[in-house]
Amino acid sequence: MKFLNRTLEMRRLDRLLDGGGLGVVWGRRRIGKTRLLLEWCRRRKGLYAVADLSAPAIQRQYLAEAIGQVLKGFEEVGYPDWRTLLDRLARDSQAAGWRGPLVFDELPYWIGTSPELPSVLQRWIDHGAKQAGLSVVLAGSSQRMMHGLALDASSPLYGRAREAMNLLPLGAGFIREALNLDRASDGVLAYALWGGVPRYWELAEPFGDDLAGGLDANVLDPSGPLHLEPDRLLLEEMPSAQSLRPILDAVGQGAHRLTEVAARIGSPPTSLSRSLLRLQDMGLLERQTPFGENERSGKRVLYKIADPFFRTWFRLVAPHRAFLATATAVQRQTLWKKLGSGLVAETWEELCRRAVVRLVCQGNPESWLPAKRYWHGNGPEWDVVAQSVSGDKTLLGEVKWGVGPRARQCVQEAIAALAGKGVPPIPNMKDQEIVRAVFVPDASAGREQGVQIFNAEQVLKACRGES
Repeated sequence: MKFLNRTLEMRRLDRLLDGGGLGVVWGRRRIGKTRLLLEWCRRRKGLYAVADLSAPAIQRQYLAEAIGQVLKGFEEVGYPDWRTLLDRLARDSQAAGWRGPLVFDELPYWIGTSPELPSVLQRWIDHGAKQAGLSVVLAGSSQRMMHGLALDASSPLYGRAREAMNLLPLGAGFIREALNLDRASDGVLAYALWGGVPRYWELAEPFGDDLAGGLDANVLDPSGPLHLEPDRLLLEEMPSAQSLRPILDAVGQGAHRLTEVAARIGSPPTSLSRSLLRLQDMGLLERQTPFGENERSGKRVLYKIADPFFRTWFRLVAPHRAFLATATAVQRQTLWKKLGSGLVAETWEELCRRAVVRLVCQGNPESWLPAKRYWHGNGPEWDVVAQSVSGDKTLLGEVKWGVGPRARQCVQEAIAALAGKGVPPIPNMKDQEIVRAVFVPDASAGREQGVQIFNAEQVLKACRGES
């Protein structure tokens, strides 16, 4: 699959080339860190080195051989410790006039066998690397360790990174290009299955617009490469995050309030705060509050699985492992047809909220702040609520998933539903000018009955950063 987007990330990495300095990059596995850093090194004639799980002496030998590609003779001697290797690297780089960039990927593997390495790196970054004007990037998939390395005040490297970057999933607006999909609604469907993880897109690419076939071969089939993916990803975290799996199971099966999650897994609610926070830091869980509610308030908080692929896996695979172990391809496809529409509708609703900041309503060229949902008790729920940048308008939106012949009917249903709800009981809402919108993937864009109509083409374009 060709290299897509990451323009902003490339720009931030390039800043390190002006005068040298330290960058730290982290993010979950399969998110594309290695591809990004390899592409950066290729464009800037840099050196990429990756750590492994071997003994420290062998790790240094492998690193010396990699460095020998740009600094001749570097690999011809042995290095008794990390300090000796790094000091020579700085001297030889300065003598050769080579300033990098130099990438050390999967750094947690080295730290796991050499706990002294962060302190050694700190001294080297402050002195040898600085004198040589080297541009250095430390990267890894252990989000907790890498985040702590750059942002924890107790870390030896704290405050030294010129760039500290948490690599996030690719935007939904790029998945059509990656999978060669003609229909915008198929792009939404594909994003509901794979999320924004480039590795998953690579596995789906050979199936083209046969999205159900790609899901079956890669995920539902017990021999598929992603059938046990969440377990692998949690296990590979350092330290392992496997103990957090029950929380994801509970949320994936419909427990969205803290008390519900605690009851499902048999733990007191007060014991879950750190686990919930770690899952949020990993980008796997999202803490939602209604529009207008204080973010710090815990009264009306809901927890949702944030990653579309994980949401699909915990809805389709986790509770049906025994069934899938013996099911035929036809039976697996039937399971997807039964449960898939709800999953896709949920992702479509999220994408509509995400797109609002870049969408423009006809006759009302207002810019909008990030959108949220609104709910209260057993009252009606608004799928999209956003305030204008000027502060005097509120956008209320209704989202429906309807494709093909049902699109027109869904537009009418959404307009009627939105009108029937009126205005949410939010303080000062009566003083606002209300702008109404409906979102239906295959609808014709425009304006009808005073309501703006947005479709998947517009939403995905906005999710690319285009308006």
